[in-house]
Amino acid sequence: MIELILLALALAMDCFTVSVVCGVIVRRYKAGLMMRLAFLFGFFQALMPFIGWLLTSRFQTYLESVDHWIAFGLLFVIGIEMIGDAFKKEEAKTIDPYGFKSQLLLAVATSIDALAIGISFACTGYSSVSQLWVPLAYIGAASFVMSLLGFALGVRFGETVTQKVKPELFGGIILIGIGIKILVEHLG
Repeated sequence: MIELILLALALAMDCFTVSVVCGVIVRRYKAGLMMRLAFLFGFFQALMPFIGWLLTSRFQTYLESVDHWIAFGLLFVIGIEMIGDAFKKEEAKTIDPYGFKSQLLLAVATSIDALAIGISFACTGYSSVSQLWVPLAYIGAASFVMSLLGFALGVRFGETVTQKVKPELFGGIILIGIGIKILVEHLG
């Protein structure tokens, strides 16, 4: 359960970061906009692992001997990318948090990494949709809540939040830790 919560929070860090930026841009609390962004982020963060699992579960019998290495590799690569992103300078980006098309693109872009998590689910024993609904619900809920929090912090504190707190760093470390745990469990 703790591993699942940490995974959900790690995946939600991209949503949090983008939501902070949206809050900085909007500079006002707009409940409708905040809820729509949070819903889209949560929905796509839950949908992408399902798609990854669905595609991978069809080939599970072929992957059983190396599935733990696949899960570790994916989580490690994503974690390293997130850690690297934490130390990159933010470039001026033009984000339109008001437009539905922009919101949709942001939601999809922040959830691409979650596709790999779905692949790791298939490789670590999730064999049916009934086993997936709890992890997907946690992932979606964490992304929803972190998006609301990020937006509110962006409005309240502006750019100093992302300069002082590096959410991608924490998310990356958590993903790498989960990958190592999976590898140790399967090799031990």
